[in-house]
Amino acid sequence: VQLQASGGGLVQTGGSLRLSCVASGSIFGINDMGWYRQAPGSGKQRESVATITNGGITNYADSVKGRFTISRDNAKNTVYLQMNSLKPEDTAIYYCKALINPTRGAFLYYNYWGQGTQVTVSS
Repeated sequence: VQLQASGGGLVQTGGSLRLSCVASGSIFGINDMGWYRQAPGSGKQRESVATITNGGITNYADSVKGRFTISRDNAKNTVYLQMNSLKPEDTAIYYCKALINPTRGAFLYYNYWGQGTQVTVSS
């Protein structure tokens, strides 16, 4: 199983970006999917940005509510993060995560992480 994230880049304050993350490989079910970020600097922990269940229930960090929107396309095994009104403090490496069942006939789910995509917001 692999998760491939894309869509990061450099944008000015107030701009927008759309991140995508595609899951591929041996997949027999995907439960929760989400986006996390880790800001530059030592000691910075990875934080949850937004998550979405396979039923479409979403949850957001307070710092991004009203600006970011998470969505998913179950047919494409893809999760998106639309980021609007970006701020310099949104600068971070963004990682996607998905809870995936990799085994036919079993019902064991494991967390898989994407490789990360850099988002830089200039002031």
